[in-house]
Order: sequence, then structure tokens, then C-alpha cells
Amino acid sequence: MRLKLWRESEAVLFTLPALIPLLIFWLGPLGYIVYLSFTDWDFMSPDKLFVGLDNYSYLLTNSEFYRSLKVTLLFGLGSVIPTIVGGLALAMLMNSRIKSSGIFRTLLFSPWVTPTVAVSIAWSWIFEPEVGLANLMLGWAGVSPIGWLRDADWALVAVLIVTLWKSIGWAMVFYLVALRNLPSDLLEAASIDGANSWDKFRSITLPLISPTTFFLSIILTIQSLQAYDQINVMTQGGPAGSTRTLLYMYYQSAFESFNVGEASSIAVVIILICVLLSGVSFLLGRRLVHY
Repeated sequence: MRLKLWRESEAVLFTLPALIPLLIFWLGPLGYIVYLSFTDWDFMSPDKLFVGLDNYSYLLTNSEFYRSLKVTLLFGLGSVIPTIVGGLALAMLMNSRIKSSGIFRTLLFSPWVTPTVAVSIAWSWIFEPEVGLANLMLGWAGVSPIGWLRDADWALVAVLIVTLWKSIGWAMVFYLVALRNLPSDLLEAASIDGANSWDKFRSITLPLISPTTFFLSIILTIQSLQAYDQINVMTQGGPAGSTRTLLYMYYQSAFESFNVGEASSIAVVIILICVLLSGVSFLLGRRLVHY
């Protein structure tokens, strides 16, 4: 009995270095955010007025909250799926031994290491309606100019283009490593059995790179929920709230309206969405990912 207690104490002792930062930098702030979501506070006054569930009731009856939720969903789908598909397509192209593939890989990956703020400023110039490069190129193709960042129907598309331009090269690198680790004897055996390129891709390549797809889908989903820099630089959530995600709504509530209670309730909703998506991802991963 004493030996068992000693071994359990040893386990707790060895995990303390990891538990202490977790408590200080994650669980502690998380608990404080949940507490603030039940209060009415403006950052300035010394007292925090306890209001119960009023902040959550306000959110659930606020049409702007549902609009931001919809924008967040559209931004997530519009950034995660094209990044995974585009990254895989580029990786397969780079894996086909084309000439100067190293230069192309460097060019495609370079947006990822460029600061998002700098990228967003450059693209804001490109999307400028009157003298921007985007409308100039559309004019060469005979297409009428687009308002891009000033048009509520196109602003989210413009932000998604920038996000995809920055992320696809990063996803390509992961897929390129996964493709080069595929067992060549398995692909050769499939060719001997008469399988064409599509059959090999569907039955061998996709299942074997499914762990990479699973990893990228989780990381990219989290990144889409955390997207802030490009929205702040390019549109500030506008025009008319067409690019205001939940995270940007949180920022506006906390640091523009100084409504900390409402902002904290939005943060709690974002955390719950992360937990829900993580649960769904791991359930799907058990069925679709092949290790």
C-alpha cells in the first residue's frame, strides 16, 4: 500500500512542471473569462456587477451574433476545404518530378513565412477598386470592375483569397512529405494488377495520407476561428458586418465598446465551438483515418 502511494506521488511530482503552466496560463484565465461572462464590466470601474445569464440571453436574441456565426462558418468552410484540396493538388504536382520544382516549392511556401499584416496591406492595394491590379486584370478579360473590399457581396471572398494564398503552400509541404513516404512497392503492385491512376489515388494514396489530412483539417479549423489580422487590416469587419467573424465581434465588444461581459460570453461560445468541433473531428477520425 505504501509503495503504491509512493509511486502515485512520484507520478504527480513528475507531472507538476507541466501542470503548473497549464493551471496558470490556461485553466486560470479560462475560469476568469467564464466568470466575467456573468458580469457587466467596462474595464474601468473597480466593481463588476453580477448579471447572471443576461449576456448570453442578449447574444441569443441578437441578430448580429447569428450573422457573425454565419460569417465564421462560411469563412471556415471557405478556407479549410480549398486549402486542403489545393495543397494536395500542388503537392501531387510537385511530386511528379517537374523541372525546377524546388523553386516553385519555395515560391509557394513563401507567403506562409510572410507576416499576415504585410500580406494584407499588399492585397488591399491589389483589391483597390479604381487602380488595383485585380480589377486591371479583370478589365483585360473584359470583366466589369468589382468593389472587392467595399462591396458586402465580395469582401469575404477577398479575405478568403488572401487566406488561401497564404495557407495553400503550407499545406502543400505536409502533403509532399506524406506522398514521398508512400510505399512504392504497394503502388507498383497495384499497377501490375491493372489499376489506373485514379484507382491508385482513391484506394491507396488517399487512405495512406489520411493522418495528414486529419491533422491539417484540425489545425486549419482552429486557424479559421482565430483569423483576425487580415480582417482587421483589410475590412475591420465590414462593410455592413459582412466579414465580422465571432472573434472580430469579440474584439469590437471588448476593445471598442468596452463591454467585457458580452465579449467574454462570445469568447465562451468560441471555446464551446472548438470543443464541439474537436469532438466531431476525433469521432470522424476513428472511422476515416488509417494509421
